[in-house]
Amino acid sequence: MNYIIFAAKVIKNSGQSFFQDGTALTELIVQLPQVRKNNINIILKVSIWGNLSYDVAKYYKPDDYIIIEGYISIRNTNIDSDITLLNKQVEISAFKLYPLLLK
Repeated sequence: MNYIIFAAKVIKNSGQSFFQDGTALTELIVQLPQVRKNNINIILKVSIWGNLSYDVAKYYKPDDYIIIEGYISIRNTNIDSDITLLNKQVEISAFKLYPLLLK
């Protein structure tokens, strides 16, 4: 299982979208905090489904720190369809969120 728990800073709340069956989806762009003094920014996309997505859209804003519990997946995304270069993108499907530091 690809189970993960981590703390992250909310960069962008992309808002809610709904499917035809009424399922709600909220997507967050988050950044992992760095302890070391390097220039690497790790940015992830977090998908929150169902009833939890209503609370996330309502309460969590940019610059909030949260603890995310969920599953990690790696997806291939095409950068250029002519050359068919593949780029790997990490996506997290969250099933629990906890506030760590809200502003």
